[in-house]
Amino acid sequence: MRFSRLIVVLFILATPARAQSVLGALGVEGEPFRRQEWRVPTSDAGIAARALLFRPPGDGPFRLALIAHASTQNVLRRAQMPQPEYRALAAFLIARGFAVLVPERLGHGATGGRYVEDQGGCDEADYARSGRAAAEEIARALDFLQTQDFVRKDGAVVLGHSAGGWGALALANADPKTVAAIIAFAAGRGGHANDFPNQICAPHTLIAAAGEFGKAARVPVTWLVAANDTYFAPAFSRQLADAFRGSGGKVDFRALPAVGSEGHWMIETEAGVKAAGAELERALKSPKPVAAKKP
Repeated sequence: MRFSRLIVVLFILATPARAQSVLGALGVEGEPFRRQEWRVPTSDAGIAARALLFRPPGDGPFRLALIAHASTQNVLRRAQMPQPEYRALAAFLIARGFAVLVPERLGHGATGGRYVEDQGGCDEADYARSGRAAAEEIARALDFLQTQDFVRKDGAVVLGHSAGGWGALALANADPKTVAAIIAFAAGRGGHANDFPNQICAPHTLIAAAGEFGKAARVPVTWLVAANDTYFAPAFSRQLADAFRGSGGKVDFRALPAVGSEGHWMIETEAGVKAAGAELERALKSPKPVAAKKP
């Protein structure tokens, strides 16, 4: 029975979005915050990723905030993931004038397709490769939205959660005029190894990969983690941030108070967004214009 269920899920993952290659808005705006379904490009030309777009009133152009969701190595859990919304975080961003895009990535939920972020087995995990794969999916969605008339071509912010935060760190090599800031919530991969709290697959490999991302980083990173995060606890998260900084990346690491029963999911809640509010305000400030060079 379990084998048959797995076959069905694998079939769904391989086929659902082939007829969804048309990109852009799908249907009318609704509530809250002008909520609208969109389709955005992926690294698979035959699959368009499902996404939600939220906007402030008016025509813009607005700064863009893209929220990159968490992930899991478990194929069944990925297939059953609901469309991510991060509604409390989106509301916070919209109140500050951002248009907010929350895209699915390949291999997740109804978007389906190949899981390009696969890190491999626990002992031989390739965290650098999986992070770059996530970064490519994030970048494709971001680039597409920045072609829209209601979105500014500069000053975007990428906010990543867990594996989405890990992908955002890999995207720190972007043009800082296009991506002004990255905010990583509990960034990492391989947490809860074998479903045990405070256990991480190949932690030294994860630290080394963070250092690798830092070498090419050009975008400043704000790194946030809750005191009661059992996937990537503050002490370990600080090691990751130190490795990123030590190889050249610019990072502001902040440990936040405990939120709820598991701090790893804090940013999905109103209480978590409130706890992170001051750090978010600091990271979201409009970038200073680049001074013109004297002739």
